[in-house]
Amino acid sequence: MLTIENLHAKVEGKQILNGIDLDVKAGEVHAIMGPNGSGKSTLSSVIAGHQDYEVIQGTMLMEGQELSDLSPEERAHKGIFLSFQYPIEIPGVSVTNFIKTAINASRKAKGLEDMPANIMLKKIREKSALLEIDSRFLSRSLNEGFSGGEKKRNEIFQMAMLEPKLSILDETDSGLDIDALKVVANGVNKLRSKDNAVIVITHYQRLLEYIVPDFVHVLWEGKIVKSGTKDLAIELEEKGYDWIKEMA
Repeated sequence: MLTIENLHAKVEGKQILNGIDLDVKAGEVHAIMGPNGSGKSTLSSVIAGHQDYEVIQGTMLMEGQELSDLSPEERAHKGIFLSFQYPIEIPGVSVTNFIKTAINASRKAKGLEDMPANIMLKKIREKSALLEIDSRFLSRSLNEGFSGGEKKRNEIFQMAMLEPKLSILDETDSGLDIDALKVVANGVNKLRSKDNAVIVITHYQRLLEYIVPDFVHVLWEGKIVKSGTKDLAIELEEKGYDWIKEMA
């Protein structure tokens, strides 16, 4: 699904990624861990096409198509979803209206008509029930006055509605208490399938107790220096990141 080879990238003239190699297949969950400044969020931004980041070498293929040639909107329409560490607030725009607009924009890009209102309503009801979201939540302004857990739950709802092929969760556990963490993880687990893939970016092993990854990768100074199973995340929790220096 996503194949990254020898990816180098910079932001504001500073090179952050120094040769990333990553292969994510449909049905897989990959966790990317590493200390602050290792390049985790940069990697997610580069995949999503953030304009401030420049690819200077390497390739990113999504189902065989080079992503560098696509705008952020085109990448989203192709099926890439990025959850933000700090989601923005949009006063006056309800959660429901935002997701309706997003879905119909994606359909338009594919040459399809707007989703009929009755089908949209049915889908909203099904996904909100799946994620145990109260209907009153959906009428609130997007992220305005939301707690950290509510913001993350809203992003998982967006992910459920948009049904992306590749979801990138960038430190989605940041600032969450254990109950909110379980809600988010439960939503992600319910949405996993053989047809989609998930990249989870996190500092800590605790999220991976609830979202069990197929692969764990350790990022250090812009490179993946070690890969393994969930056991690698447990080892990192016990030893910290200093021991990774020996492998870099």
